[in-house]
Amino acid sequence: MIVIALSMLFPFFAMLNLAFTSEEDIFKNIGVLFHTNLTFENFRHVFSEIPITRYFINSMFVAVVTTVGQVFISSLAGYSFARLNFRYKEFWFLVILITMMVPPQVNIIPLFFLMRELHLVDTYSALILPGLFGGFGVFLMRQYFLSLPKDLEESARIDGCNLFQTFFKIAFPLALPAVVTLTIFTFVITWNSFMWPLIITNSETMRTLPVGLAIFKGSFREITLWGDLLACSVVCSVPVIIIFFLGKKYILSDSLSGAVKE
Repeated sequence: MIVIALSMLFPFFAMLNLAFTSEEDIFKNIGVLFHTNLTFENFRHVFSEIPITRYFINSMFVAVVTTVGQVFISSLAGYSFARLNFRYKEFWFLVILITMMVPPQVNIIPLFFLMRELHLVDTYSALILPGLFGGFGVFLMRQYFLSLPKDLEESARIDGCNLFQTFFKIAFPLALPAVVTLTIFTFVITWNSFMWPLIITNSETMRTLPVGLAIFKGSFREITLWGDLLACSVVCSVPVIIIFFLGKKYILSDSLSGAVKE
């Protein structure tokens, strides 16, 4: 397992090292795995020559709003499918599962025409709205709510809590591992999203980091400066690493240990 972990971490540490290596040293010592003559010159070039700060703010705003919205909607929908009885419940849940089988590329053209008709092209709304609902999120939250015992929820209702109070005070806190797992998945997917932001944005002020990196590679110079590009990649990787380390201890852990006893 250690060997496998090191083999997967090696490309990241190599990218990190090359990001702090001058362009000249990168190609001068191609056979060297890790360079010792480090510099911040690549990062200075990146922040001075392209609006990477704007790209970063756009990506962060879109990723945070989309993540919060999808977690909230998926939690409510998952709890409804797990605990409530309503007409055609199984049918609608099957429809949600079917949406997970449709490749995202199939929806891009209809979504673009819809956003165009709503006059939302090149806006934050167009970047955020399609990501607020996800079949995987509803499925994950439903399955986790089904695994929770009903004892605490029934006790809350006996004490006078209504449906929403039971959800927000009992069920949702107990589902924290699933919530954090969904949060990490949604944030990473939204942060790394490339195709949809590329299609729906036109102006430079609305570009996200992945789109900015692609344009930076092909448009700003006749040749690609790999040190600068790797510096951009490091900047793009930092939020994903931070959110993973903040939430890794909650990922599908047993939050009910000792909460309900037989």
